[in-house]
Amino acid sequence: MRKQILSALIIITVLFTELSFASKGSSMDDTIASMQEEEAKTQEKISDLEKQTQETQNAIDELNEQKEQTQNNVSSLQDQKSQLQDTVDDYSDKLETLSAEITETESAMAEVSAQIIALNEDLQAAETLRKERYESLKKRMQMTYERGGDESLLLILFDSTSLQDFLTKYEYINDIVAYDQMKMEEYQALVDSIAAQIAEIEKKEAELDEYQTQLDEKHEELADLTDTVMGQLSSTNSTLSSERSKLDDYDKQLSDLDEKMKSLESQTAAAQAELAKQIAERLALTKEDTSGSYSASDEELIWLAATIQAEADGESYTGKLAVGSVIMNRVKSSAFPNTIVGVITQNLQFASYRSGKVNLIISNGPNSTCVNAAREVLGGARVGDYLFFMTKYWADYYRISEYNMIGNHAFFYRWITKPAEEAPAEQPVEEQPQPEEQQPQEEQQNQEDQSQQEGQDNQENHEQQDDNSGNNDESGNSEASENP
Repeated sequence: MRKQILSALIIITVLFTELSFASKGSSMDDTIASMQEEEAKTQEKISDLEKQTQETQNAIDELNEQKEQTQNNVSSLQDQKSQLQDTVDDYSDKLETLSAEITETESAMAEVSAQIIALNEDLQAAETLRKERYESLKKRMQMTYERGGDESLLLILFDSTSLQDFLTKYEYINDIVAYDQMKMEEYQALVDSIAAQIAEIEKKEAELDEYQTQLDEKHEELADLTDTVMGQLSSTNSTLSSERSKLDDYDKQLSDLDEKMKSLESQTAAAQAELAKQIAERLALTKEDTSGSYSASDEELIWLAATIQAEADGESYTGKLAVGSVIMNRVKSSAFPNTIVGVITQNLQFASYRSGKVNLIISNGPNSTCVNAAREVLGGARVGDYLFFMTKYWADYYRISEYNMIGNHAFFYRWITKPAEEAPAEQPVEEQPQPEEQQPQEEQQNQEDQSQQEGQDNQENHEQQDDNSGNNDESGNSEASENP
């Protein structure tokens, strides 16, 4: 009877234990599933932020193109304005010259007109004298030559008392006639001379009048051209002002977009950090087995070796294996892409890839030491189960609670941070970096001597590490721990 009761108790205990484990397993699965849903939401948020970032960058690029085109327009308009201003200045100089010529011509015409008036007065006076002389001669001729006159020439001759008296009177008559003829000729010559002068001056007046007409026409034409160019200049100035206003508007829009970009980058970095924290919390519940070999293609081998060289060329061989281990642990982890190239090129992860250093090493071929390290890691060799690494400076900056130093890099499995009150008393003065930025080389250099002695797994590699530490400035600025 006791045996039966004992057997029943044992069976009940076993069943209860199995049910308990099953319940715990189901609860764990539900918890993990819930955490993965939260991770998916965070990843969706990151994707949305990246999309907004790309759209904002496209808007910035488009605005920069429009700004460049507007700047070209402004430059062209400034050249056009300068040319138009030169034309206006040239026309103004010509107008001043023409105005001076017109003034001189008007003065000359006024002088000629005065001369014509004076000559006309002289001509009238001469014509009056000529008429008076003509009338006087006419009367004399009538009295002297016509019959019936008391003093006719014939009577004078006939009244001669002697031959000598006749000849004397005859000579007197000839002198009178010659004098009269001379005076007539003189007055006629005076009239002809004055008429010739008037004709010459009138000709000169006509020429001046024609020249003034030409000057007036040319002045009017230049004035019209000046008005046209001034209109073009005014239009150019208006367009130039509008284009400059566009530039100011572009600068304002670009400034706003730059602020938006900074905000988006900050939000993306925060979301990436939150995702890293969520994954770290999930991984803390169940630790994945990331060990084992990986059948890699020749291309994948080169990618892995090139990244090891880019990140740890100045590190010891153990440091190189540790970097390769992080990459392969990620390949094996469900939290990261499942290919070597996918892990290395994952967004905002390896700074050496983003900077183009990995591709440069691939084009030149990685060195044999890094190729050997890559082969060992692919063959299953691991230096810890780490999923993240960064310099000690940044590990302390992000307040990572637990990490192991291997050379100049801090390696850790979970992204777990210390509470704010436990953070180092002296915080870095730099702003929290965006994922695209390189870490400060000066801070990295200051920690070389301290970090080279910490976390060494293999004493036999110590000498090799010392030989390679001189290259650390080149590789210590990259990290594979920005965010998973």
